[in-house]
Formats: sequence, C-alpha cells, structure tokens
Amino acid sequence: MQRVLSGIQPSGSQHIGHLVGALDNFTRLQDQGQAFYMIADWHALTSKYESVEEIWPATQELTATYLAAGLDPKQATIFVQSLVKEHAELHLLLSMVTPLSWLERVPTYKEKLQNAVADLGSYGFLGYPLLQTADIIIYKANKVPVGEDQLFHLELAREVVRRFNFLFKREVFPEPEAVLTKTPKVPGLDGRKMSKSYGNCIYLRDTNAEILEKCTRQMASDPARLRKTDPGNPDICPVFDFHKLFSDAATQELVSTECRRAGIGCFDCKKRVAEAMTRRIEPVREQIESHLSRPEVIQDVLRDGSARARAVAAETMADVRDAMAMPAL
Repeated sequence: MQRVLSGIQPSGSQHIGHLVGALDNFTRLQDQGQAFYMIADWHALTSKYESVEEIWPATQELTATYLAAGLDPKQATIFVQSLVKEHAELHLLLSMVTPLSWLERVPTYKEKLQNAVADLGSYGFLGYPLLQTADIIIYKANKVPVGEDQLFHLELAREVVRRFNFLFKREVFPEPEAVLTKTPKVPGLDGRKMSKSYGNCIYLRDTNAEILEKCTRQMASDPARLRKTDPGNPDICPVFDFHKLFSDAATQELVSTECRRAGIGCFDCKKRVAEAMTRRIEPVREQIESHLSRPEVIQDVLRDGSARARAVAAETMADVRDAMAMPAL
C-alpha cells in the first residue's frame, strides 16, 4: 500500500501559502493510501531553542489547522515528531553513514545560515535535512508532498536510502518520490515568496478586516501602473497571481480585461481579491478557533496518532537493527 509522509514545523499561525501550497495537497492524498502528517517540533528547535515555551501552543494551533483544512484523524495519522523517539534513533544511525559534504551542500542550509536572525551554527541545524530523511523513510513512505524548495532535501533522502541499502545489502527502504503541489509558490504581499521571516503574510487566523487591510494597503501591484487611467498588465502584476489562486474564472476574466483597458483601478482589484480570499479563509479560520476551544480533543488526536505512528516506526527500526547486525536481546 502506498504511504504518504509530510510535515510542518509548529512556528506560529499558518498563512495562505501553507493552505494552498501544502494542506490542500495533504487533504487530497489522505485517502489514497496510508497518510502520516507530522508536527515537526524537533525541527522547530533548530531556530527556536531560546523560546521553547512557544512550541507546544504552536503545536496545538497547527493540529487545529490540520483538522480545519480537512485532515481526518480516522484516515490520516496526525502525530508529534518528538513523541516518536524512533525518529531520533534512525537519525543517529543515518548520521554514521552520511558524508558530511552531503549536508554542507544543501542550498537551504547556506541560504538560511546567511539570512538567519538566530544563531544557526549548530550541529542540529546542519543535520536537520538528515533528520527529515529519517522522518520520511522510517515510515517507508513512497510519496512525499513537498514544495519545489524542498526537492533537494528529498533527493538527499533518496541518496541516503541508496547508500544505506547498498552498505547493508538489504532493500530496507524504498526511494521516496515527490508529489509536487499544484501551487509551487505563493507570492507574499511584497511580491517575494510568502514567508513569516519576510513579514509579508496573510494568515489563516486573520480577521476579514485584516485581510482587506493587508490586500488594499500592503499588497504590491503592477509597478508600471502609476495612475488609475494607465492600462495595466495582469501578466506581471502580483495581485493577479492572487486572483488566479482564489478568484473564480469569471472574476479573473473580468479583472484581466478591465485592468488592461484601465477600466478598474488597483484598489478595486485588490478589494475583489480580498473578498475572494475571505470566502476561502473564513470557514477555515472558524474551524481553527472551534478546535482550539477544545484542547482535550486536540490532545486525543495527537496521543492516538503518535501511538499509531510509533508502532509503524518501531517495525522499521527492527528491520534497521537487523540489517546493521545490532543485537536484539
């Protein structure tokens, strides 16, 4: 049976990029095999080691977001990474056979190291792609829903699998394959990739008024259109990128036509996209708040999911120890 594994760090409220770039994919795949969706709290420690008190509340909020986005704990296993200790054991064993140069060449390692606010010069940060590998292969996952920026990490996982299977002469792990999202990149309010570190996000818990304010006051538009009477070009306008994600086909056609002939101003265009976003985000936000009001239900979901995940991980670790000729007394 096909197995799916993916996860998100609990680093505060999720934004619309997470919804259309990851969570929609998670929901679509949950009934196509065995799906495991992780809350990666150990990964959060790579940058939040000085504010660990934030991780558990963020874990609860992320669980509520998973549920609000449509994940069903009866279909998908929703679990906390740190509650499945086998991840750490496999990470340790993989570190014995993974060349250091493989980790040092990871593009996101260099990029985040250069742009980091916190001090990321730690072994944990260098090794986090290998921990990601352990997260994936401990469930012998065949499919991994990822964004384009994670493809190098997945290729590292495939290389580690090939090396492990070759060294120990066992086909312990399958090579995982990427399942790319239909929305590989969601622009931020400033036109760059939407990212919490850039402060350019629309969050799933933003109110309708906040969404409208961010869209009309902060969202970048066609830089060549200086006046309302100037014709615009939706092909290069960040606002139209949001229309393609959230507006229906009729609205997209109307906005595209009217923009090109200066029949609609940027403010009105942004207002329309805010309305489309609100229609999508409002029910999700309401569900998040509803789930957060019942913390005992969230804990039950995580407790049950983590127990199911640990049972599968334990089976894999038995295979790993056997392949590596470790004692089983």
